[in-house]
Amino acid sequence: MLNVTKLMPQGRGLAAALLKRAASVELDWDVRQKSRFDATDSQGRALGVFLPRGQVVRGGDVLVAEDGSLIVVKAAPQPVLEVRACAEHGTPLDLLRAAYHLGNRHVTLEVQPDHLKLEPDHVLADMLRQRHLIVTEAQGAFEPEGGAYAATGAHGHSHDHGHAHDHAHGHDHAHDHGHAKADDHSHDQGHEHKHEHQHEHGPGCGHDHSHDHGHGHGGHRH
Repeated sequence: MLNVTKLMPQGRGLAAALLKRAASVELDWDVRQKSRFDATDSQGRALGVFLPRGQVVRGGDVLVAEDGSLIVVKAAPQPVLEVRACAEHGTPLDLLRAAYHLGNRHVTLEVQPDHLKLEPDHVLADMLRQRHLIVTEAQGAFEPEGGAYAATGAHGHSHDHGHAHDHAHGHDHAHDHGHAKADDHSHDQGHEHKHEHQHEHGPGCGHDHSHDHGHGHGGHRH
């Protein structure tokens, strides 16, 4: 097994010709958020990755093996939910509100200008559809946010603001996700569903109109 103990964020400082010749490894988010894992690269070599605790691996990062060889990381496509505002009856503000509520639940979330991505969860999907949002199942790379308290400087793009602090915290959520969701959803369904059904959804959103209970509250969030 080839040991890997170093990571170069986005391969900064490496010549393009070196990266082009390098082996690659395709990893999903479940593996990339760990600092210790085994993998097999495109050349069939078994890799034993041992990175500093709390460090995560992003698509485009470069692993450096003990023999000096380079392995370019690719974010493997995986099942995700893509969340967009309803073009007919929604507004961009609906997407902002959704990101806020998902953040309150410590949901691992990728934020893009026109959509959000999260790992599949049918309870969250139902909640989001009640907020004038279109939720679709897809296969794609998943690069969630690093968090507001991540140290800066470790990575160059918007999702890579360093992970020594934040992903030590975020990592715990990944393993305790089931419990967190169970607690959140038991409250969410009891409270939020009292207020969400008051919206009137157009046929373009694909919502069930039988859930419209009128506009007594004017559609305001509580």
